[in-house]
Amino acid sequence: MLRFAEMKSPARVVALAGQPNCGKSTIYNAITGARQHVANYPGVTVEKLSGFCSINGSRIEIVDLPGTYSMTSFSPEERVSRNFILHDKPELIVNVADASNIKRSLYLTFQLLEMEIPVVFNANMMDVASKKGISIDLEKLSDSLGVPVVPSAIKQGHGKKALLEQIEMSTGRVEKSVFKIDYTILEPYIEGIMEEISMMAGDISYPLRWLGIKLMEDDQEVKKLVNAVISDSDLLFKSVGEKIEDFKIKEDISPEKHIAYCRYRQAGEICAVSVRKKQIKGMSISDRIDALVCHKILGPLILAAVVYALYNLSIVQGYKVTNYTWPILAKLRALTQAVMPDPMFISEPLIRSLSLWFVDSVNALLNYVPIFFILFSLIAILEDSGYMPRMAFILDRLLSRFGLHGQSTLPMVLGGVYVGGCAVPAIMSTKGIPDERARTATMFIIPMLNCLAKIPLYILVINIYFPENKSIMMMFIATITLILALPVAKVLTLTLLRDLPSQPFIMELPTYHLPTIRGVIGRACERIWLFLKKIVTIVAAVAVIIFVLLQFPGLEDSRHQHYGQQAEKAMSDFEKKMAETRFKQAVTRDEIMDLILFADQYKRARMTADSASIKKVNERFEEKNSVFYSIATGKGGRDAKTAKRALRRLSHSRKRLINDIKKEKIANSFLGKMGRAMEPVSQFAGFNWRVNIALLSSFAAKESTVATLGVLYQNNEENQGQSLEKRMESGEKGFTPLHGLALLLFMALFPPCVATMITIKIQSGSYKMMLLSFGYQTLLAMFVASMVFTGGSLLGLTGLQAMYTFWAGALIFAVAVGLIRPAKNIMV
Repeated sequence: MLRFAEMKSPARVVALAGQPNCGKSTIYNAITGARQHVANYPGVTVEKLSGFCSINGSRIEIVDLPGTYSMTSFSPEERVSRNFILHDKPELIVNVADASNIKRSLYLTFQLLEMEIPVVFNANMMDVASKKGISIDLEKLSDSLGVPVVPSAIKQGHGKKALLEQIEMSTGRVEKSVFKIDYTILEPYIEGIMEEISMMAGDISYPLRWLGIKLMEDDQEVKKLVNAVISDSDLLFKSVGEKIEDFKIKEDISPEKHIAYCRYRQAGEICAVSVRKKQIKGMSISDRIDALVCHKILGPLILAAVVYALYNLSIVQGYKVTNYTWPILAKLRALTQAVMPDPMFISEPLIRSLSLWFVDSVNALLNYVPIFFILFSLIAILEDSGYMPRMAFILDRLLSRFGLHGQSTLPMVLGGVYVGGCAVPAIMSTKGIPDERARTATMFIIPMLNCLAKIPLYILVINIYFPENKSIMMMFIATITLILALPVAKVLTLTLLRDLPSQPFIMELPTYHLPTIRGVIGRACERIWLFLKKIVTIVAAVAVIIFVLLQFPGLEDSRHQHYGQQAEKAMSDFEKKMAETRFKQAVTRDEIMDLILFADQYKRARMTADSASIKKVNERFEEKNSVFYSIATGKGGRDAKTAKRALRRLSHSRKRLINDIKKEKIANSFLGKMGRAMEPVSQFAGFNWRVNIALLSSFAAKESTVATLGVLYQNNEENQGQSLEKRMESGEKGFTPLHGLALLLFMALFPPCVATMITIKIQSGSYKMMLLSFGYQTLLAMFVASMVFTGGSLLGLTGLQAMYTFWAGALIFAVAVGLIRPAKNIMV
């Protein structure tokens, strides 16, 4: 009898291993049900899935290893799977294989057996194999491999019981498979390495034959393992290097290729005696679909439609969903406001400022959750259906010229290939790129694309400096980012990222499958939960740091006195006006702030209320304080109207003082001083300290650039009613369209905002990568902006002339870089 209830006894560990698209995740979900835990393997961002089941009282922990084609070290998925088997030493490996393609699946099986771990071979998707006319002699396959073979069709509900029974019988057994591949002419070399390791290390925990094979493959990760247990490893590696060179000279082939050949030959021999395939007339359904999906002309068109649908559903429709979720987050902010100390006339307690800043920072990220949920669900559908490899197939030829990957397409579209994307979900979606170098390069160029948060500054600058050429300027800024991003990716992969492992591009077009609702929703929720756990904790630290940089060291005592005197004058003027009304005794000096807060709350309540509920709002506030209500609304005769006008002037004076204080605080803050300190460098790009501060503030969020400029250029009471465009024009008399062009290009290439940087840290698992992304984009943005502004000034170019010149030069550079193509191994 099988029971699925968690027990308190120590769990026995069983790992599921298999190649992508073999149904491993379906088996995992079927066995563990809801008893699952999602985490990350130490030091990497690869998800670790584990769950529990109980078989006849035995508590079993099921670990779902990442899908991988082999046990090499090309990708993080391969490394963590191999390290888990070597170091965590599960009692059993369930090797899930696609029964419709046993020959391909055996390549991973052979490597698992060479690691000398007990294995159960699960021939899954037997229903798919049957439809393809494939029959498998399970006994012959078991005899050939020397391990138990269990058939299943988990999606159809077949084979789970038999698999669990075999897991119970096999768990904890001591004997291992005696299966061994004959590597023919390579065998003497492998045996020589085994003897040398035995002499140097004596008793070693890793399988000797496996070590010999991996060292002949020149596996760098295995060299690290050997170096940790053998003191004279340099002598061993020297000997291994001589053996590799000797083999290459004698056989005219690398050991790695010879090993792969032997494995494929062995897989063919096993399938020849255990697998039979009937000839089926006509094309399969998958082949018929691929005839359209992978067509030379229709394929890219279908891909464009799919990508558009993904972008529209996740970003466009997702943002619409946030219209319903944002009020919930707004209530969280309102609750924080309610429990914090009330603000004073021209200042507020530090704890209130910090709390609201922190809530706003977290809310900005929580607002992405609906978008992420839609995005991750759609990605899961593409992955489970089998279309994701088709995307890579169609675009890899183009993107690979720039060091990217076919699966870089989706992240780049989500990031804003044209205009209006978002870097945070785009970087989160890079998880599906198997090549670590290409994945990192994709993450590094996504912030260069046109996220929605950059658009306000684009529109502001274009409206001021290019009002007659708005369309062409938007076309320029929309395309120049991609034109620059592609060669940047190529340069990064050839320089800073060249030491990152690059997986040979393995092109597999699996059979199409119909995704399950449970699988899609489950994986989306797992990724959302992982995002929430990590990002909120990091945001806490970042929010505090930026708050301190903007708030401190604060104003000098003399400036506090200056603003205090102006506040006193504003309140005295208010009291004089109130003395002319019947309310002169009703509102004391201590109650002035209460009146202002009451009026603000009433205004917000009316703005959010519909026409049917405005009457209830009026009744509620009048009941709360009838005197304040009369003053705030002006209802109650001439005195009430006079009091309302006085309150309006007081509120206006208060807001002006707060803005002036905020502007001066920013200018004198650590961040403000950094802006002034940057002027000797930023002057070559045409930026003064005000622009520098605005750009520095955009680290928190790109949207804050325009908001900060709005505060900095709010110079006096007279220009507060003007648009920001007019204020910037009056505040920066010397600015020209060339200044505007430099600012546009700097913002286009500017380093990622805090949310994006945090996401890069999460996806890369490295603060080094996060800082590298920040550093290279800062230098690149400043170089391009300075080159355009200084070069254009020296040549006497107008803004439009400089734009056309740079546009053409960047396009020529991108084409030239794309023609440089290093050799790339492709395995089909």
